[in-house]
Amino acid sequence: MLKKRELADCGALFEYLIDPAVFPYVRQKAGTVDEFMFITKQTIEQEERQELISRTITDEWGQPIGTITLFDIKDGTGFLGTWIGKPYFGKGYNQKAKDGFFTEVFTTTAIHTIFMRIRQDNIRSQKAALKLPYVRLANQLYPDVYTEINRNENGQRYDLYEVSKDRYLAYKQQRECFMLPEPELREA
Repeated sequence: MLKKRELADCGALFEYLIDPAVFPYVRQKAGTVDEFMFITKQTIEQEERQELISRTITDEWGQPIGTITLFDIKDGTGFLGTWIGKPYFGKGYNQKAKDGFFTEVFTTTAIHTIFMRIRQDNIRSQKAALKLPYVRLANQLYPDVYTEINRNENGQRYDLYEVSKDRYLAYKQQRECFMLPEPELREA
């Protein structure tokens, strides 16, 4: 479902990236495959310097279908950026990718809070975020961060969402408790 970013995936990912249903919402925009390869190479180098964490989202057959990245890591926090190719919309990949990514980040790093900045006109992403029981709207919880994400030249307005390590891991533990296999009944 998730793997480290590789230059070899750029061709397939670029075709999904440039789709008009995806491109406006992507943070790392590229106009050509070569430009996307350059951005991916920079992303890999930034991860080596622990400035971000980025993974390629794959389908059941290991084919690349999108990316998930934690940008702007600072003081145990970072901003999530996720995109998936249009043919994979509404098929559960987004939720599975986030689950795997959050588990990795919260159990192997010092990150304690993941923010999501979602454009107020991006209804699909807002609905997807709020489907996740461990996500909460954080405009009022972090007023300084909310003000900062809305200080931009393009006039876009954003809502701020938060995933805390404690909230996510509690959700995951609760879910796993209910998914334990039932004990086998033995005859006396």
